[in-house]
Amino acid sequence: MTVKRPTHGQIADIARRLGMHMEPARIDEFMTLMHSSFAAYDVVDAMPDNVPRVKYPRSPGYRPVGEENRYNAWYVKTRIEGTPGGKLTGKTVALKDNVSLAGVPMMVGASTLEGFVPDLDATVVPRLLDAGATILGKAHCEYFCLSGASHTSAAGPVHNPLRMGYSTGGSSSGSAALVAAGEVDMAIGGDQGGSIRIPAAFSGIYGLKPTHGLVPYTGVMPIESTIDHIGPMTATVADNALMLEAMAGEDGLDPRQYAPEIKPYTEALGRGVKGLRIAVVKEGFGLPSSEADVDAKVREAAKRFAKMGATVSEVSITMHTLGTSIWIPVALEGLQMQMMHGNSMGFNWKGLYSTALLNAHSGWKSRADDLSDSLKLSMLVAEYSLTHYRGHYYAKAQNLARVLRDAYDAVLAEHDLLLMPTVPMKATPIPPPDASLALYVQRALELLPNTAPFNLTGHPSISAPCGMSDGLPVGMMLTARNYDEPTLYAAAAAFEASGDWRTL
Repeated sequence: MTVKRPTHGQIADIARRLGMHMEPARIDEFMTLMHSSFAAYDVVDAMPDNVPRVKYPRSPGYRPVGEENRYNAWYVKTRIEGTPGGKLTGKTVALKDNVSLAGVPMMVGASTLEGFVPDLDATVVPRLLDAGATILGKAHCEYFCLSGASHTSAAGPVHNPLRMGYSTGGSSSGSAALVAAGEVDMAIGGDQGGSIRIPAAFSGIYGLKPTHGLVPYTGVMPIESTIDHIGPMTATVADNALMLEAMAGEDGLDPRQYAPEIKPYTEALGRGVKGLRIAVVKEGFGLPSSEADVDAKVREAAKRFAKMGATVSEVSITMHTLGTSIWIPVALEGLQMQMMHGNSMGFNWKGLYSTALLNAHSGWKSRADDLSDSLKLSMLVAEYSLTHYRGHYYAKAQNLARVLRDAYDAVLAEHDLLLMPTVPMKATPIPPPDASLALYVQRALELLPNTAPFNLTGHPSISAPCGMSDGLPVGMMLTARNYDEPTLYAAAAAFEASGDWRTL
């Protein structure tokens, strides 16, 4: 098989788009010189792709309907049995539908990708199965993961098991709903701006965004490599720590990983909080969108830590108020270049590329009208900035991210944890089908002010339920130094053991 050669007209058009001015004879000269390059492409085309072997048998599964999928949280149900006898034996797992599972459909919440079937497993898949887990299928997520609420998937909204008609949070919406409903013990979530922690808060479960690079992202559809994270979502702290033990560590295929520090996370569970120094971050409260009962519940949780022996004090981190503003150019321009123009893979990094996903996702260009409105808004802003400012603000925001990181680290040098609400509000109603564009976008993007900054800095953060108000969960977020997940688990486990959060 040979790679199709360009026509004279195609090269002339490319030259014009690149700002080159060439006479037809000059184009012909260049075309003659292209033969050896395209011969190399022929060689690459003839070789088999180098992707990991699929170890565990599975079936493509099926799409459940009706009572079997009452919250619209499942995309595909299947069953893949792991090795018996591991630390996750007896535990059931759902994968967010941006995680590649070979032979099982994957649409990442997007109509433009529906029908795609991956040819490889994400690194975390065999790690979970090697540890004895049983994977039960794929959970719906938001349209290319671009929403903090649960109404943007092409397959319809995901409902909160605690209150039908309300958001379960996003973009790991199905993962949170399945754990909250007790249909699985554990789920994989992804987090670029809060997409593990937001649905954990709305659904009353535990969701950890690990230190950037602690868990390999290999085989998960990227949005923007510098803010991509995946992590565990569970009903208990112990299961969360156990799941992280199974997933963490280098795989040699993910450039997001830079000498991650692996620790025995479950050993921290009984450590308690006596002597821990917890900083209540003033700027995480009293936001324009904050609900007073949410702020109050999280402050009560801080007092509970003090009664358990922690030293709790309020601090001010003024840079926190600028964190989401710094995150926006990175997230928007980064996703436009990597996920959209780069057809999910982009360029200029070493590791495992999913060529099958790249090929399937490239079809979005012919169906751009079908993209979600939250994604369209992000793309329009990003394309304008890239066109008119040449990536200047992406670059400047990446530079400012180090200033933001240093601001948090300065406080973490004197404290063990930062504490604030995960999101400023409780679960919101799912917008109706005829919702205005303004409401649709508001519900998708209003939840980020406390979560997104830590995607930019890479610090580990966990959302833990700390009470109920009006029948809906309230989440508190704890943040630690890089690779200090054990302290997050020690604090979350101590709070969990101090009383049933549903009665607080």
